[in-house]
Amino acid sequence: MRDSSVLPLRATTGAAGFDIFADLQNDLVIPSGSVKKVPSGVSICMPDALSVAILVSRSGLAVKKEIVLANGVGIIDSDYRGEVIVALRNFGKNDYIIKPGERVAQLLFFNLTPVSLAETEQPFDDTVRGSGGFGSTGL
Repeated sequence: MRDSSVLPLRATTGAAGFDIFADLQNDLVIPSGSVKKVPSGVSICMPDALSVAILVSRSGLAVKKEIVLANGVGIIDSDYRGEVIVALRNFGKNDYIIKPGERVAQLLFFNLTPVSLAETEQPFDDTVRGSGGFGSTGL
């Protein structure tokens, strides 16, 4: 963590995610229709190989300013030790200015369920839904 960076924090006791802050020395302009990488100044170390951190957009930025994660959801693997970088896309009609210390994303932590994949020629158990997808249970 750099001296200028802000430790991720949960805004309220009921918040699921930790806010990630822009570690910038100056304003960063994200022109309309473009993507910029925003440094956070922090790295994370997860407890084991069955841990994962997920970066998600902040709803306020998405709804009010049309600023979202460029890749939809960011996956941070348990063995990554580098700085958390937030790639943001500006879907708005106007340029957006990220200020130093601005909250730019949320970070969630999950435990993974160990699974193994195998090929099979056996049919799957039948369910009510079956293979229906994309709105098959209603809109």
